[in-house]
Amino acid sequence: MGLSWQHLLLLALVVLLLFGKGRFSEMMGDVAKGIKNFKKGMSEDDAPPPAPRQIEGQRTPEATPTPTAETEIR
Repeated sequence: MGLSWQHLLLLALVVLLLFGKGRFSEMMGDVAKGIKNFKKGMSEDDAPPPAPRQIEGQRTPEATPTPTAETEIR
């Protein structure tokens, strides 16, 4: 006892009447965009993260002085 093609046609007609043609196509477009973004996000996880860009004239983190007991007293 499954859904026949007549039941599916009637169900599709009711959905179109409730949501309207424009609203239904809008929802399907949003679903398609969501799936596309999900697939893009999943494929980006495999790629290594880009190296941080170095701004000219900026000190590197290794060049900053580390606090010592003498400098903390001041």
